[in-house]
Amino acid sequence: MRRVTPEQLEKYSRQILFAGIGEQGQKNLLESSAVLVGCGALGTAVANLLVRAGLGRLRIIDRDFVEPSNLQRQTLFDESDARDSLPKAVAAERRLHAINSGVAVEGVVGDLTSKNAAELLGHFPLILDGTDNFETRLLMNDAALSLGIPWIYAAVVGSYGLTMTIRPGQTACLACLLEGEDKSAAIGTEETCDTVGVLQAAVGVIASIETAEAMKLLAGKSEALNDRLIAFDVWSGKFQSMRVARNPDCRACARREFRYLHGDAQPHITMCGRDSVQIHERSRRLNLGELGRRLAPAAAEIRHNDFLLRFRVEPYELTVFADGRAIIKGTKDPAVARSLYARYIGA
Repeated sequence: MRRVTPEQLEKYSRQILFAGIGEQGQKNLLESSAVLVGCGALGTAVANLLVRAGLGRLRIIDRDFVEPSNLQRQTLFDESDARDSLPKAVAAERRLHAINSGVAVEGVVGDLTSKNAAELLGHFPLILDGTDNFETRLLMNDAALSLGIPWIYAAVVGSYGLTMTIRPGQTACLACLLEGEDKSAAIGTEETCDTVGVLQAAVGVIASIETAEAMKLLAGKSEALNDRLIAFDVWSGKFQSMRVARNPDCRACARREFRYLHGDAQPHITMCGRDSVQIHERSRRLNLGELGRRLAPAAAEIRHNDFLLRFRVEPYELTVFADGRAIIKGTKDPAVARSLYARYIGA
């Protein structure tokens, strides 16, 4: 194992002085790697912290591009990135290389799916959550359990956020936390940043906790992990730390039924006429009236009846049915359709 160079000793001196890291921990960080899925608010904050901390290699996977509304909270981007509509993975790679050229940063412009999850996430000792929807998170959970790789779940909306470190075979998984008779109906009707907003301060808190947990794992300090679900609301000041029990009958970590990884639980997408994409959800129940009320601050021309809800988010028109099916008009790109569905319906 290579020694930390004099230049690195100086660069990371304040981190090395911290007893929890030390020189050996810094050496471990420099020789380690992680893969980050999603480069929005949480993703940019986590990537920035880890690259400055001296992580050896970071892969960033993101399907989206920079927009002006991102700049309030997505800290790696600036106005020129938004004017050029740069892919977030590309813009992040450029900025992070300028921040720390000693870290190998790889931006992957693409959508994490059941078909490419093993290829994109394998060969990394840690998977990090920077996503904005539970469909992708449950896919990450399946992939991490299948590959035997730890991952860190994190989410922020409004002023509230939460995070949990998941270690296959040792802790509860995301399916333990989310799935089951009482919880399944709520998935898909959750609030999103595009419907209720988000505070950068909340992002900063959760990203810092997620990064600290990542550093413990990558620096070889797993004994310091908290193994709890941590939640914090920066507006009310309410903090919670909860132990999550493993479900002995969990679909994912107990029975190893990886339906998201196998593609059985993900929406089927087809082209639907000219310049439209249809998303076929499975086993989905939507309260269209409640969805319409939640969309009011973010969408225009909202109309609904007992069977469907239609609204516009320029330049797109979305028609959503009570069974979760949706038609997105204004694009032929399945990735754009999935992104819009996640933003406004809450996949």
